[in-house]
Amino acid sequence: MLNCNRNFKLILLIISSAFVVSCSSSVRFSDSGNAGYEDNLSKGEVFYGKASYYADAFHGKRTASGEVFDMNKLTAAHKTLPFGTILDVKNLKNGRSVMVKINDRGPFSGNRVIDLSKAAAQALDMIRDGVIEVEITIME
Repeated sequence: MLNCNRNFKLILLIISSAFVVSCSSSVRFSDSGNAGYEDNLSKGEVFYGKASYYADAFHGKRTASGEVFDMNKLTAAHKTLPFGTILDVKNLKNGRSVMVKINDRGPFSGNRVIDLSKAAAQALDMIRDGVIEVEITIME
């Protein structure tokens, strides 16, 4: 009788464990890298916020899209826009603008909406300021 009770407890433990594991959520991955990152913004829409830039420490490293980061190209990081989105970013302080392609995720510090490559930051004349107010228009 003792052996039967022990087997019953073992079977119950196995079934309970299987049930708990089957209830856990799974992480989903996508080859496109855009899963869960479809923003509701569309071509021509405009939004505003703070921009920063990143350069030397990330140069030559892989971005979230899989591309190698080149600080000398006109690229940017955004938290939700799909990779490949083209934006027109305008420095509200001096009126300069630059077209960039989203190829990374971020920024993850402060209340910034976009991280620009060094080349894009230079085009906007924002290197000295570091963080600026921008107007961003979705081009494609």
